[in-house]
Amino acid sequence: MNLLQLELCAASVEALPLAKTYGFTRIELCQNLEQGGLTPSAGLILQALELGIETHVLIRPRAGGFHYSQEEMEVIKKEIQHCAQLGVHGVVVGVLQANFELDKVQLLALQELAPNLDWTFHRAFDESVDWKRSLDILIELGFKRVLTSGFASHVDLGMPILSQMCSYGQGRIEIMAGGGVNAGNIAKLARIEHLSAVHFSATQKELLDEDSAFSETILKVNETRLRRILEAM
Repeated sequence: MNLLQLELCAASVEALPLAKTYGFTRIELCQNLEQGGLTPSAGLILQALELGIETHVLIRPRAGGFHYSQEEMEVIKKEIQHCAQLGVHGVVVGVLQANFELDKVQLLALQELAPNLDWTFHRAFDESVDWKRSLDILIELGFKRVLTSGFASHVDLGMPILSQMCSYGQGRIEIMAGGGVNAGNIAKLARIEHLSAVHFSATQKELLDEDSAFSETILKVNETRLRRILEAM
């Protein structure tokens, strides 16, 4: 098996000390996992940094797809600049054209704002048209890694393509598997040659503040589930 890097998708204050306790390589910090993850608050970013965790911040201004208006792109740029000022280690982005090709022009403009950050392209990659062409663009732009389910909705379905991606990348970009990682499949993922990392949230649905008029069901990190995934390695 590979010696995999482990990235926790951390979407709450409760996830931060767990990431530190269990020795994760880094976190992808976000909020609102129920909507697939959105840009976290400044306070949550600072909390992660104060704990000394390698923090990579998701930059996603809204739920839905990844073709953004010019106004939304301006928000994304401001978020990246703010993260760089706070001292985060990296940002996690994904921008597509209307035809689902990677938006090379917009991505380059974003990188120029903070070239010293680590750049990860998130699972918008799996919505792009051709994974080889998309990987070539990310390699050309100097992205450090890509988060992918192997061009599928779930890593169980995408494992054959994940293996092909790792072979095609030849170490030029890190391939990180994410999307449905659990205790039942993480050992299989670890057997994929040259896979760099796995990414998971270890969350489960939880009814928050049941007695409140504003009660919501959210996805919340569960330590038992997290520990089972790690033990399955």
